Amino acid sequence: MHVGKPNKNALKVLIAAEYAGVEVKCPENFQMGVSNKTQEFLKMNPIGKVPVLETPDGVIFESNAITRYVARLKTDTCLFGSSRIEYGQIEQWIDFASSDIDSNLLVWLRMRLGLDSYISLVEETSIADFKRALGALNTYLAAHTFLVGNGVTLADIIMTCNLYVGFLLLMTKAFTSEFPHVERYFWTMVNQPNFSKVIGELKQAEVVPPVPHKTTSHDPKPKDEPKTVEKKEAPLKPDEEDVPKTKPKNPLDLLPPSKMILDEWKRLYSNTKTNFREVAIRACGMGAWKGRSTPKRRGTPPPTRVLALRDPSPWTSQRRFHLFVPRRRPLNGFWEMFDPDGYSLWFCNYKYNDENTVSFVTMNKVGGFLQRMDLARKYAFGKMLIIGNEPPLKVKGLWLFRGLEIPKFVMDECYDMELYEWTKVDPSDEAQKERVNQMIEDHEPFEGEALLDAKCFK
Repeated sequence: MHVGKPNKNALKVLIAAEYAGVEVKCPENFQMGVSNKTQEFLKMNPIGKVPVLETPDGVIFESNAITRYVARLKTDTCLFGSSRIEYGQIEQWIDFASSDIDSNLLVWLRMRLGLDSYISLVEETSIADFKRALGALNTYLAAHTFLVGNGVTLADIIMTCNLYVGFLLLMTKAFTSEFPHVERYFWTMVNQPNFSKVIGELKQAEVVPPVPHKTTSHDPKPKDEPKTVEKKEAPLKPDEEDVPKTKPKNPLDLLPPSKMILDEWKRLYSNTKTNFREVAIRACGMGAWKGRSTPKRRGTPPPTRVLALRDPSPWTSQRRFHLFVPRRRPLNGFWEMFDPDGYSLWFCNYKYNDENTVSFVTMNKVGGFLQRMDLARKYAFGKMLIIGNEPPLKVKGLWLFRGLEIPKFVMDECYDMELYEWTKVDPSDEAQKERVNQMIEDHEPFEGEALLDAKCFK
């Protein structure tokens, strides 16, 4: 196999060879950038990419193709699964590892290593897409040790090797801690005997490589050119530079002002510990102040004591002073805060409740959804309920969104949204309004069933 210093693409082949019991030799004098530019090499692979495998029957390039070939050299291997459906699932995860994991990770890596021009927007997009892929993988691995079946397959080899460069150079502990099941999976794989024999000892990245500085070392006068450019373009700079520095506003920020202040509702929700329905949902009469020494809402003055001078009593010449404490204004509850012209309420029901057979997996699934909704924290409030004592468990939710529809950027960026059926709440319907109340206060039983868990997004 023609390859320079073993990289993650070569590691796939060498690990598959260990499982297949095949010896793959690599030339010791191969120099990347030199050996792969020779006419002899370009005849094997006109693009000049590595690795390239020479066999008695011909030449193969592309690492996944080479890995498949080597794995099939052993006829009784389990690397391709034990059935047609497992084989299809293995190919599915190989495609996912290439298109969603490897492609986004390499964009991030190449810019940090200075191999590609650094563009912050491109990096942000690649990291967001990479995290989305890791989130999907993390959800799946919550209930699986291996990607397919009960043992290592070709999918695990390729997935692990694609993650390898991330753990080695980019993905610090702080980054991977968001995806605990991916962490567990990766370290389980690299500690398998056939993996560790090839990879050796691996230490996770402690820092992300810094953004490379722009260099002009190839120019004979690196200092003169910036000055010349600055003088020539000085009159245009204010106009030209202001445009890209202006961060585009979220469309929700351009909506007409709303009387509902979302943070005030979130604060009221968080601070209400008892008598929740009366205080936080309806807030009727003075009950809203029960148990509070001072009001919590902004703009409400603390209670004041007034000494009032009364006329002397006809039976005594002494003047009497009476202490008056004015009645406090009741704290607004949810329905008093809610603005149907500026916000909308939505019920959601998980489409695939028949899959919710394990409680902790279901809870992790909901937790992952809330984690990926972080992009909407400024514009949303949500409650997610896991219902039932016996599988299959039901997942239902209530969401409050800024605007009269579910924000488009949420639908586009959070793939979990398509896993739910969404129904807009009609606040004029008393039955729907009561259902909203019960979901906000974690009412149990909910719709006649026990409440296993409730999670809040605020």
